[in-house]
Amino acid sequence: MAQTATQSVTSANQTAALDYEVIVLGAGVSGIYQIKLLTDQGVKATVLDANGGVGGTWYNNRYPGARFDSESYTYGYSFSKEVLAEWNWTERFAPQPETLRYLNFVADKFSLRQYMQFNCRIKAMHFDEQDDLWRVSVSDGRTLTARVVIAGIGPLSTPSLPRYEGMKDFKGISFHTNDWPHEPLDLAGKRVGIIGTGATAIQIIPEVAKQCAHLTVFQRRANWAAPLNNGLISVDEMNAIRARYDQIFDACSRSPAAFEHIPDSRSFYDVSPEERRAFYDKLYAEPGFGIWLANFPEIFVDEKANAEISNYIADKIRQRVKDPAIAELLIPKDHGFGIQRLPLETGYFETYNRDNVELVSSKADPIKCITEKGLRLNSGREFEFDVIVYATGFDAFTGAYDRIDIRGIGGKKLFDEWKDGPTTYLGMMVHGFPNLVMLGGPQTAAANFPRGSETAIEWVTPMLEFMRNKGYTRFDARADSQAAWTQAVKDSYNGLLMNKAQSWITGYNSNLDGHEYGHTRYNIFATGGAEYTKHLNAAAANDYQGISFSGKS
Repeated sequence: MAQTATQSVTSANQTAALDYEVIVLGAGVSGIYQIKLLTDQGVKATVLDANGGVGGTWYNNRYPGARFDSESYTYGYSFSKEVLAEWNWTERFAPQPETLRYLNFVADKFSLRQYMQFNCRIKAMHFDEQDDLWRVSVSDGRTLTARVVIAGIGPLSTPSLPRYEGMKDFKGISFHTNDWPHEPLDLAGKRVGIIGTGATAIQIIPEVAKQCAHLTVFQRRANWAAPLNNGLISVDEMNAIRARYDQIFDACSRSPAAFEHIPDSRSFYDVSPEERRAFYDKLYAEPGFGIWLANFPEIFVDEKANAEISNYIADKIRQRVKDPAIAELLIPKDHGFGIQRLPLETGYFETYNRDNVELVSSKADPIKCITEKGLRLNSGREFEFDVIVYATGFDAFTGAYDRIDIRGIGGKKLFDEWKDGPTTYLGMMVHGFPNLVMLGGPQTAAANFPRGSETAIEWVTPMLEFMRNKGYTRFDARADSQAAWTQAVKDSYNGLLMNKAQSWITGYNSNLDGHEYGHTRYNIFATGGAEYTKHLNAAAANDYQGISFSGKS
């Protein structure tokens, strides 16, 4: 979409005075790359971000232990040979501060801050049918107009707090992990309570235990986890990584989850039990997701195969936790290994061997309320804390959209459209909400995020150029195409043990109405990134099949 701001797509409709041709929501991984491609083409565009700086998820999540669970060199952008040549990752799995430095480095290298506006929370977006544009209401009181809005607001950007009575009564410090204070928080001598044992908590708990006087962890559901096996990257290793970036990104493109881990080509049943055990030992000792994603494909679909790997991981937990009763509490009994997204950990299970750490089953004795001094369980047992941390997850995929008043054709609300679960075309558009694109939205392939993000952006940007070249001012997903894609997403879950999981992937969140277990929300295209990319390419090759274009003249 080249052309100057005043000559852009608006030339087809001179009655519409646009502030911007494109508004991008979010200055995270997606927003940074999207604004680069748009401004490279001369498009008048801006990024609006609710935070105070670049980074998105990595700007907010500053809790102790926050880091990648994908290899650093597979997470970074692939679009720039210069960035690949200049940036040195220092750890195999980069910690949050390094990741934030990286994203700032990219933004500065390409002088992208001039196109970004911070501390701009979006309150509402209403589509103007007369002029084919979006009117975007910002928290600072402005209403901006744009032909197109591209939302890069993240699938896990909206924290989900529990609904305990008395949460406002607590006199100490309390916050969701997403809101960990930006200024240093001294936990020395403090009594800390952490509610939750999901992926974030599994990173936080070992670090907080080292700092505080006493830590109490409240676990409702145990979570499988495997070792991260992180390590430093030497100069020589970084040079070797740099020399094989092409192979690394090729492997990611072929992997269902866009990591460099490729599923084993052998059948589970063609390998002897002894060989399988040795294979598990090898994967368990290696860095990253190998134990999950480079394993036998049958562990995701076959009860027997899944039971074997589940028993293997359970035995590892028993070996690492000294108290057998605590070990059993930490072993999930309601789902098998790997059918929910796997957290990776560093010393998590050993943390429960510490004298200053207590594990409380809030399933056996649920939390009744938060008090001025701490919390009370149903049994009447009380705890006093200086700090309470809510590690209670996110309103996944649709949550960030639900918190904006988004209205399309005829004033239809996106919140109402998705009340019973998302429905989209290619996970990127919603029928009746023209000129709106979602990056990393619901019903895309859940994968190593930047890999999927680059794929989506490199599809969207030419689509917008196609729109301009044809003189169109509106695009909208066709209703039949959306119905077909939503059905394809549902079908992608067939046969997967994931269907039984109480997971954010299937929409489960006990803190939210309509997200109860058993009411599946089809949040991802479960067949994987490689197959998803084929659908994108097929649509593009046929003049963006499935999308209706129109123009005013």
